[in-house]
Amino acid sequence: MSEIKCRDIIDHGRYPIDELGNPLRKALIESVQDALAEDGCAVVHNFFSKVGLQALLEEAKARQSKAYYSPNKKCNIYLGTGATELPPDHPRNIFLERNNGFITADLFDEATVSRRIYFWEPLKRFIADCLGKEELYIYDDPVSNMIVNVSRPGQQFNWHFDTNEFTITMLLQPSDAGGIFEYVPNLRKPGDECYDDVRQVLGGDSRKIKQLALNAGDLQIFLGRFSLHHVTKNTGVRDRLLLIMSFTEQPGVIGSMYRVKDLYGKVTKEHHDNQVDAMRSDQLLD
Repeated sequence: MSEIKCRDIIDHGRYPIDELGNPLRKALIESVQDALAEDGCAVVHNFFSKVGLQALLEEAKARQSKAYYSPNKKCNIYLGTGATELPPDHPRNIFLERNNGFITADLFDEATVSRRIYFWEPLKRFIADCLGKEELYIYDDPVSNMIVNVSRPGQQFNWHFDTNEFTITMLLQPSDAGGIFEYVPNLRKPGDECYDDVRQVLGGDSRKIKQLALNAGDLQIFLGRFSLHHVTKNTGVRDRLLLIMSFTEQPGVIGSMYRVKDLYGKVTKEHHDNQVDAMRSDQLLD
């Protein structure tokens, strides 16, 4: 299965993303850009071929027993600690259940289909064109650049904002009940956490919440830095498996040692050597 060509991992007949002059590619990019402009979320349905999806799913399942589940079962939406100087109902002091797991990038070697499609230049170029970026780079974090989110029956991933401006996900296996992706578009903006609006959502106000129906093989491009989002509790009997690929606009970027250790249970020498304690350019919490 590992000998499958990268272009055959996707449904190349519908999505010839490696053919820069193909009108189907151009139309697809325009469709994604329109969706992102509307509410920061775009889905390419049935992006993977049957053989490609099967290969990715088999690799995830083969490593599922090694998924890491953080002992820190509750966290705020910024995936951090609280702020004692703020009132108890402040969003930074509202803690939610988190019990999903992650299969980390270091468990996938270079021969895996998952890793080969992640490093496939036409995929990176396609994502960059969809996002209107001049260039994207592989996220250099050796633990978290390409991971699988595992949600077993009864588990969920609480409300949060992403560290990156955009997130690329591929659903490998949906739960058979629950496990719904929900989001609130553009709930915060650069330089403004919009705490009052966030507090309303956390307090149960669902008026701005959107639900997204995803199926196995779908590709999602999501601007999760500014849109609050979560996956509802898996109420079925089947695990939900989601492949997540991260790209950056600058080379050499890796995750913060605290966040990587908390989410994935391990750090490397690269994390120790690249500790940075600086305010993000958008002045938002991670």
